[in-house]
Amino acid sequence: MTKKLVIFGMGDMGQLAAYLFPLHTDYVVAGFCVDKEYAKNDAFMGLPVVTSECVADVFPPSTHDMFVAIGYHNLNTARREKYHAMKAAGYNLATYVSPQATTFDNVEIGDNCFIFENNVLQPFVKIGSNTVLWSGNHVGHHSVIGDHCFIASHAVISGHVRIGDACFVGVNATLRDHIVVGEQCIIGAGALLLADAAPQGVYMGEATQRSAVPSTRLKTL
Repeated sequence: MTKKLVIFGMGDMGQLAAYLFPLHTDYVVAGFCVDKEYAKNDAFMGLPVVTSECVADVFPPSTHDMFVAIGYHNLNTARREKYHAMKAAGYNLATYVSPQATTFDNVEIGDNCFIFENNVLQPFVKIGSNTVLWSGNHVGHHSVIGDHCFIASHAVISGHVRIGDACFVGVNATLRDHIVVGEQCIIGAGALLLADAAPQGVYMGEATQRSAVPSTRLKTL
């Protein structure tokens, strides 16, 4: 049965959600929602735009579900605030799991999650609510990712890892097995984490330095 969906946000994530939900789920997108200060136009992607102040009047939660499509800025705080606000308004918050993701029947996934293609969620994995897994991540068996997290592409999270709420894990980061990452941590792109991470920690990978020899002087390539 077709269900109606309202998308909170008109950035890249909002556009992706408007494309992917109808493509792979029973949802049809009814319109978009933003806060009043961001409502510059009445329509977006050919659909109506309403403000968060009146969304429940135009798209009632009795007949519409919601998806909060906001990125990881300020450690996911904006997405967390709108998640709680829309739940308080009575909306059921939809989750998208790509059919190209690998999951098992004992994997647990919360509401308002956005799980892209080529993610591998091994058995007994738990994903909290309002968490984003961009494409190509590996989440090892018995690992737990908290609420309001953002896992960028191609991270390797080994088995029995626990990641606290509101964390960010960058592209190509690697987390060894049986470690605990405290809430509000930032694990940068290419970082290698071999031990527990205290809450609000920042762990950055080392950037590759430019060679002193320019490309035009290299003898082999």
